Amino acid sequence: MKKVLITGANSYIGMSFDKYVSEHYNSQLSVETVDMIDGSWRQKDFSLYDIVYHVAGIAHADVGNVSDDVKAKYYAVNTDLAIETCKKAKSEGVKQFVFMSSAIVYGDSAPYGTQKRITKDTEPTPANFYGDSKWQADKGVRELADDSFIVTVLRPPMIYGKGSKGNYPTLAKMAKKLIIFPNVQNERSMLYIENLCEFLCEFLCQVMIRGEAGLFWPQNSEYTRTSDMVKKIAEVCGHKIFVSRAWNWVVGLAKVIPGKPRGLANKAFGNLSYDQSMSHYDFEYIVADLKSSIERTEG
Repeated sequence: MKKVLITGANSYIGMSFDKYVSEHYNSQLSVETVDMIDGSWRQKDFSLYDIVYHVAGIAHADVGNVSDDVKAKYYAVNTDLAIETCKKAKSEGVKQFVFMSSAIVYGDSAPYGTQKRITKDTEPTPANFYGDSKWQADKGVRELADDSFIVTVLRPPMIYGKGSKGNYPTLAKMAKKLIIFPNVQNERSMLYIENLCEFLCEFLCQVMIRGEAGLFWPQNSEYTRTSDMVKKIAEVCGHKIFVSRAWNWVVGLAKVIPGKPRGLANKAFGNLSYDQSMSHYDFEYIVADLKSSIERTEG
């Protein structure tokens, strides 16, 4: 049985992974969690664990008019803490370090009407301090890898599921309240939380045996269109919503208004997807398609 230490208590991903392991992989993985807030984690003995899974971080940044102190906090938590944790894991004999990076390292979504398809050859180009804080950590932890210390970096797209934060709850609120919604032909990669947890369990149980490191891009097996997701959420919740291209002019208008309207339009209806070939591995990790993932999330 492999012993996994999750660094980052009360995080959505960490708690979801812990629960998933207890329900599906408790004979293969043993999971413990340590809080990273007060600094007491520095006294914890990492040598007791085979794997350190680092999920601590600050997400969902408001990247508008923020102070230098706020930006410094993002670098302190997202970059410095991650690298310090990785160094501690390495110095205390941990075999593998897994770091949760993000698609945010590739910058913002492409504007409404413009495609953005990421491949393995796409170079990260963070658009703001939040993305750069993750990118600096992404690079920093990989520099610590060697023949006896495996460093794995995951760059998932938007993660959603029951209890998730960020964009999904906003879409769900609209799906449950609005009567009409634009039918914009956008394309986004997303990752349902249980698909991520299954990926991690299969990876830690099987891939680590072969000593594989490097970058991984797990995602759902199908791309998501914002209008389709809103329609599916409404259906699951028993709410009628009419999705029509007749209302696309609203998005088009918001797109050309500087400031918040443009930002919201691009965030909701922009394009950002991973090439599907990046996410195919020699193990299966898709436990729920888009429809069933929404049913599980809203159920």
